[in-house]
Amino acid sequence: MKLIVDTLTDETGDIRSFRLVRADGAPLPAYEPGAHIDVTGPTGIMRQYSLCGPLEDRCGYTIAVKRESASRGGSAALHDVVKVGMELEVGAPRNLFALDASAPEHLLFGAGIGVTPLLAMAYRLWAEEKRFTLHYFVRAREHAAFADLLENAPFAAHVRFHYAVMPAQMEHYLTACLEAGSKEAHVYTCGPAPFMDAVVKCASATRSEEAIHLEHFQAAPTAPAAAGGDGAFEVKLASSGKVVQIPVGIPIVDILAREGIVIDTSCREGICGTCVVPLLEGEPDHRDNCLSKKEKAANDQICTCVSRARSGMLVLDL
Repeated sequence: MKLIVDTLTDETGDIRSFRLVRADGAPLPAYEPGAHIDVTGPTGIMRQYSLCGPLEDRCGYTIAVKRESASRGGSAALHDVVKVGMELEVGAPRNLFALDASAPEHLLFGAGIGVTPLLAMAYRLWAEEKRFTLHYFVRAREHAAFADLLENAPFAAHVRFHYAVMPAQMEHYLTACLEAGSKEAHVYTCGPAPFMDAVVKCASATRSEEAIHLEHFQAAPTAPAAAGGDGAFEVKLASSGKVVQIPVGIPIVDILAREGIVIDTSCREGICGTCVVPLLEGEPDHRDNCLSKKEKAANDQICTCVSRARSGMLVLDL
């Protein structure tokens, strides 16, 4: 979609929110809390950003972008170049971080810019009068995006701010937050990888894997597979029986494109889920951050932009 920047708001010194609309003001495709969109900035760099506006705002998509000190032109361009009225290319919403409707309570843990998908969840949970608490970890109040919104009604009673928690204290704080909720509460987290790792570690002590949900926006480094995961392998296409060779160092999606089979991609880092396809046979070497542990264990789908094979052949439902 080609959307117009309708509003720019500086939420903190380095976080800016953008409301994007159609030129004709028509409604945009609906989305569920936790969804994100691809946004292509002025430099042609595509990044994924969580939708964090009120869900009843059917004519606008709101995202928040933190200006990264080591920006390669993505966040810096959105801060420095984009103005009200400028057109941006935006993908349709996708959701790998949805609320579990069956959960009796929801505990939301965000750090820094990771609060954005949790804000959309808070809008929905409040509207549906569901039990929830949003724990927001941030260096100081001036670094907290949407602080004015979260400190006032209707969210004030549901939000807990945690300022300047040192890494050595983090597990203590997280455990206390988890114990304040019920054992049946589902846990959702987004933020820097070390923060999310700490949340998952603490939550896993009292909860099943299915009750812990997280969102990645950076690819985590993966160790090479011990069982030949870095070597060449074959991919068989179930519809035609055709077998193609996947050489060392070249993604499945690129080889298939050479064969005329184009799979949609977006992030090319295994975090957005666009290129996931069904897997019928073989053992994949999962290297993505979009499939859950349960989904990976099922071995019935594969992220074709980064993942490889532990077995000599993978049979894809293509």
